[in-house]
Amino acid sequence: MNRRYFLGAALSAACSPVFARRLTDRPRVLSFYHLHTEERIEVIYRIGDRYQRGALQKLNHFFRDFRTGDTIAMDPQLFDLLYDVKSRLDDPGARFHVLSAYRSPSTNRMLRRTSRGVAKNSLHLKGQAIDIRFPDLSARYIRNAAIALNRGGVGYYSRSDFVHLDTGAVRQWSA
Repeated sequence: MNRRYFLGAALSAACSPVFARRLTDRPRVLSFYHLHTEERIEVIYRIGDRYQRGALQKLNHFFRDFRTGDTIAMDPQLFDLLYDVKSRLDDPGARFHVLSAYRSPSTNRMLRRTSRGVAKNSLHLKGQAIDIRFPDLSARYIRNAAIALNRGGVGYYSRSDFVHLDTGAVRQWSA
């Protein structure tokens, strides 16, 4: 057998669906601590291309409006975004600290009256946004990792030390 055959066979094996499938079938794990409810959760939310229904239901409850108890079906792409940010930070065991996720219309109205910078049609209302931080990383570092992904909105709140992530249009801002 010649060298060309071995190179072709090796390349074919490396690009085979079986090899690629093993990499993508790896479970995706996310871990959170909610700063307002003091709850913790760690879930395998996706395996391969399949979101895990039970895990999504647990996350929907975890990310409820902590003021009203209202829930919504969170956008699973938000979890993919968080997973990719965590991967980009090269910290597989990282636990996100959550400040805000889903907001009911009444909570959003109240926050608009009492705080600056709360959007009338916030993506928090649709389960497409989350405000996070990591206890051992600067918000700037998290922001830079999220911006590098070029997906969704990234808001940087340096004074409050958190980052807003959403699955809306690609954009960025600082406040």
